[in-house]
Amino acid sequence: MKILKLIKLELMVICLLSMTSALQAQNSSDITHEEAFTALLAAKKNAKKANVLVNIAVVDAGANLKAFIRMDDSFLGSIDVAIKKAKTARYFNIDTGKLGELTQPGGIIYNIEHSNGGLMTFPGGVPIKNKAGKIIGAIGVSGGTIDEDRAIAMVGAAAISE
Repeated sequence: MKILKLIKLELMVICLLSMTSALQAQNSSDITHEEAFTALLAAKKNAKKANVLVNIAVVDAGANLKAFIRMDDSFLGSIDVAIKKAKTARYFNIDTGKLGELTQPGGIIYNIEHSNGGLMTFPGGVPIKNKAGKIIGAIGVSGGTIDEDRAIAMVGAAAISE
């Protein structure tokens, strides 16, 4: 009985978060091609400067892939991770590391990473805001440590909002 109540609560939270995300997408503008590449290239420049080989993905307001780069010799397995970090950040409009804090055992959305075809709930994905502060997409970085990935993603996102 207790498990059924927890499952019900999780489903309600997922539905609420999905509806919120859908409404926000309708009320926000979308990242342009130029903005996506600005974020991508700023992140790549930062990764190169830090000597970290990463994959970088930028998604639009609808969480669709808009731009992507795989730095030479970066991990093949990080391609999917970078894309999923970007999508996760946009689906829930939150830094994936902060979302991860909510998904720990006993957390309000424990196991949510198994939804939406697989989410990434560790650092490296951040929403991208325009100069007006509206979320227009997200960026995901994978290949370095989680701290390196997050720092590189933050640089990419900041290239648009500054």
